[in-house]
Amino acid sequence: MTREGEIEPDERDVLRADDYLTRQYATSSGKSASLFVAYFQSQRAGQTPHSPKNCLPGSGWTWSVADTIIVDIAGRARPIEINRYMVSKGDERAVVLYWYQSRDRVVASEYQAAAFTAWDALRWNHTDTELVRVVTPVTENGVEFVEAFFAKLQSR
Repeated sequence: MTREGEIEPDERDVLRADDYLTRQYATSSGKSASLFVAYFQSQRAGQTPHSPKNCLPGSGWTWSVADTIIVDIAGRARPIEINRYMVSKGDERAVVLYWYQSRDRVVASEYQAAAFTAWDALRWNHTDTELVRVVTPVTENGVEFVEAFFAKLQSR
């Protein structure tokens, strides 16, 4: 980890997460990644994850690729499916990987995440979730970073 970040108060007010983590990572060989996790203890009106699909264009980024990818995680029976966006803003280019996570479930689709939230509310009386976002330069794909930290994220 090279830096732990803070979110500006006005951005926190818009995000409305119960907790968050924002960090920069780098390897000795120069690879870098930023990690952002927003935790929502209870999803209620106005307090739900903001999809990068909406936030990125709102902050000036343009996407050129929007798809999902499969990532194998060591020690996990099944791979996870996550969103991948290739974005640009002026001369900057980046890969954005993101997903929704709660308990042992990883979901790429916003609609599927909302359906699981409703199911969890009815069945277990909880609606907690996390939005996890990784951003790397285009020269890297970010998958190695996800593979490296995923187990630690699940144990929180």
